[in-house]
Order: sequence, then structure tokens, then C-alpha cells
Amino acid sequence: MKKKIKGSSAERDLLNLFWKNNWVGIRVAGSGSSRHPAPDLIVSNGYRRFVIEVKYVNDTKKYFTKKEINELKFFSENFGGEPWVAIKFQGLTWFFLSIDSLKNTGKSFYADIVTAKNFGFIFKEFINLV
Repeated sequence: MKKKIKGSSAERDLLNLFWKNNWVGIRVAGSGSSRHPAPDLIVSNGYRRFVIEVKYVNDTKKYFTKKEINELKFFSENFGGEPWVAIKFQGLTWFFLSIDSLKNTGKSFYADIVTAKNFGFIFKEFINLV
């Protein structure tokens, strides 16, 4: 399956998971190619708003450009939501990481499986954050 199709499919799967758990949300189709900052998903339970960049990876590490993270932060601040990244490493569950949990290389940011397991939340934990 092509990378873009895999990513879109992962975004839809995650959005459906939120809906099945009484959260509402939308997927921002073409978010990576918009000329304006746009996250992949925006979800809410009526009390909290999460603005999420979604990644599905076949590796043990995922890099994010500074531009991606800065745009996620910008959108979140101006929308009134909380910026998060959701990463699904192949064969594992979804992990949700605060952008502050990402490791900064100076030129980019990244999360690996160890960081996700130590600092991330799995789906049930994430939707129950107070």
C-alpha cells in the first residue's frame, strides 16, 4: 500500500475509534498539502479539544520537521485545542505524545518506540485524561 494511502487509512481508523468512544471529530483531508497550517484530526468530548498529527510507521522511529510541529502548535493555540501527535508503530497500538515529549535534534523532532512507551498514552488512557 502506498505511503499516502496508508496514512489516510490510519487517520480514518483513528477517527472511527474516537467516534466509537463518544468523541466527535473530523479528519482534515489533504492536511499535509494545504497552504495553511492544518492538523490531521480535530476531536473533542465537549470538554477537551485535541488537535492531532497522525503518523503510521513501519520503523522504530518517526521524525517530524520543525515546520510540522510549529504549524501544529500554531493551529492549536489559535484554535483553542491541545497539540498532540498520534503514532502507530507497525504491530503496536496507538501512542499519543505531547509535542513536549518529542526529542529535539536541533533540525527536527522525533519519537521512537521507547519514548512512546515511556511518555505516551495508549488510546484508553488518552481519552480519559483529565
